[in-house]
Amino acid sequence: MASADAQAIRQAIVEALPLATSNHGEEPDRRNLYVPPAHIKALRLECNLVVGARGVGKSFWTAALGSQPLRASLGQAVSELERTDVRIGFGVNPDIDAFPDGDVFSQLMANGCAPYDVWRGVVARWLADIVGESLPRDAWSDTIAWVKANPEPLARLLQRADGAFRSGQRFGLIVFDALDRTSSDWARMDGIVRDLLRVVLWLRSCPNLHAKVFLREDQSDRTITDFADASKLLSTKAELTWAPHDLHGLLWQMLCNAPGVHGERMRGLYATIVGSAPRQHLGSWHLAEEVKRESAKQRDLFEALAGRWMGRDRRRGVPYVWSVSHLADGRGRTSPRSFLAAIRQAAEDSVEKYPEHAHALHYESIKRGVQKASEIRVDEMAEDYPWVTRVMGPLRGLTVPCEFETVEGRWSAEFPDGPAAASGARLPPQHGERGWFGVRGDLERLGVFETMKDGRVNLPDLYRVGFGLGRRGGVKPLDR
Repeated sequence: MASADAQAIRQAIVEALPLATSNHGEEPDRRNLYVPPAHIKALRLECNLVVGARGVGKSFWTAALGSQPLRASLGQAVSELERTDVRIGFGVNPDIDAFPDGDVFSQLMANGCAPYDVWRGVVARWLADIVGESLPRDAWSDTIAWVKANPEPLARLLQRADGAFRSGQRFGLIVFDALDRTSSDWARMDGIVRDLLRVVLWLRSCPNLHAKVFLREDQSDRTITDFADASKLLSTKAELTWAPHDLHGLLWQMLCNAPGVHGERMRGLYATIVGSAPRQHLGSWHLAEEVKRESAKQRDLFEALAGRWMGRDRRRGVPYVWSVSHLADGRGRTSPRSFLAAIRQAAEDSVEKYPEHAHALHYESIKRGVQKASEIRVDEMAEDYPWVTRVMGPLRGLTVPCEFETVEGRWSAEFPDGPAAASGARLPPQHGERGWFGVRGDLERLGVFETMKDGRVNLPDLYRVGFGLGRRGGVKPLDR
């Protein structure tokens, strides 16, 4: 590939991939809509419970389900979504008429409102809008008081709404996301989520009314399903996972739909490698099925961007594999957010440092892309789990793998009073009461730590680099 062509492709990659790593509840771009096979179950109406780590698509799918045009596109994979009306029952973007925000939720509970009644109030407002009926709305406390005082009218409202959808041969779906914003206390959040799931179970009596709850893994792992008939919800649970070939498929979906001349250039490269151009449908370009799975064509496409090796020969690894595996967490999972951030940074770095390189992505730039993705992931971890940042601080400069005693020694020196001193007020380690071994277990569940066969503690590059730990021969840690 001529250096001028490589430079043009670098610029196309930068233009195609978003600078922001999260959509913050905004409606996704239809052209970038990509449904991995593992996500189809999560989008089906009968799936009530969806679980996923940070950056795998919980808020993305919430926003997509809330958009009528995107539901029409998703109907190609899940046909019933074309006949479904959606309400967001809790989410990233505030909508005080549709649901109370975290502060209002806390005040309602402080005034004696049970979460079960708050959630039924949210559903009642949704159902009333469906059938055009009125109920008290001046304040959420008024709606909740009506729900508690009128069980029979509420039951009739439920039936009328279900009947309205049934007569129109449509479905109603209410979606709940970002539930960690309802409380900073684990015990209180457990009650909030548990009561929401009870309300979801209550709705299951109506065939045309559905509810879907997106949960973080740590929320799902807690005792939130210890109520009668919870197994009916658990049987529908889906997990949002991304196989390596899904990530490469998403990348090429976005590259082929890059704006203007950049998209034309990437579609031309795609056609040269695959043998045919991507298919156009409803204003978007779509990949051949062969490019969506691990195949010679998918590998060839990435090789056209990054070359064959992560160095001068095969000993350094293959970019197609390396670019995903070095972004995996301790449980072997790579999120699309991390992957796309790394590839975009690799393109920017190649523009600046290797303009004459024969391929668009220089292997050293791919390594710096991992550094950038790690920096982003560590910042996200600080938002979601502030205690993780506190306990990782004393480990900066440590070389892994290492014995856990070394880790524990640093923690004990920094926090002589134990894990409680490092926890902070918001959602502390779930098992901190078990001491530093409990904290270690929580870090493993989050994918920050991994335990090797010989018992030593290791960190995947995704976290090791950003938290400033070293490893012989590995990607250099960030100096933050």
